[in-house]
Amino acid sequence: LRMEAGRLLIVFNGEGGSYAAEIIQVSKNACAIKLGEYTPDNFQSPLNCSLAIGISKGDRFEYVLQKACELGVTHIYPLFTSRTEVRLDAARQSKKTEHWQQVLISSCEQNGRNLIPLLHAPQTLSEFLPKVTSDLKLVLHHRANQALNSYATPQSVCLLIGPEGGLSEDEINQAQQQYFNPLVLGPRILRTETAPLVALSLVQYQWGDLG
Repeated sequence: LRMEAGRLLIVFNGEGGSYAAEIIQVSKNACAIKLGEYTPDNFQSPLNCSLAIGISKGDRFEYVLQKACELGVTHIYPLFTSRTEVRLDAARQSKKTEHWQQVLISSCEQNGRNLIPLLHAPQTLSEFLPKVTSDLKLVLHHRANQALNSYATPQSVCLLIGPEGGLSEDEINQAQQQYFNPLVLGPRILRTETAPLVALSLVQYQWGDLG
């Protein structure tokens, strides 16, 4: 980044809090800094918000990760669903997960968060559903008629969203059997990279720290 000795920085390790710092030495492959005052602020939303979303193709999923981080999500669950077109063997899955983690770190560097959202290992929808313990569990379903303001204020919420093509009818039924409530965001069908951003913005405005 062409930074030189004397440059002031804010540094964090992803576990909470941050330090004022100053660069004292720069070389081609390393940078030495001097730590200063510690600040305990984490800039976390009071709403514990999980996003479970079908893995999408290309850079759409990375875009969702980046924006979800900006919008204060605390847990992210990449899911394989019946309409997920992305196929990952063990090696590619490990490489992808490392890349996604770096996307989240970079997003935190840009938006001022110093607690990195917890990225869970990719898993199938059937593996994921029984594990959810959020106070309010919501599955996006454009044929539903329940809006966000019909639910009481939770301490934690989990949003379940499908990949391109959405969740199948059977998958929505599976989610509802695990006490996921249907949620509609409006009269138009939203793309897989749009729906989570709208949903996260609404829950943070309704119950979190936006607005």
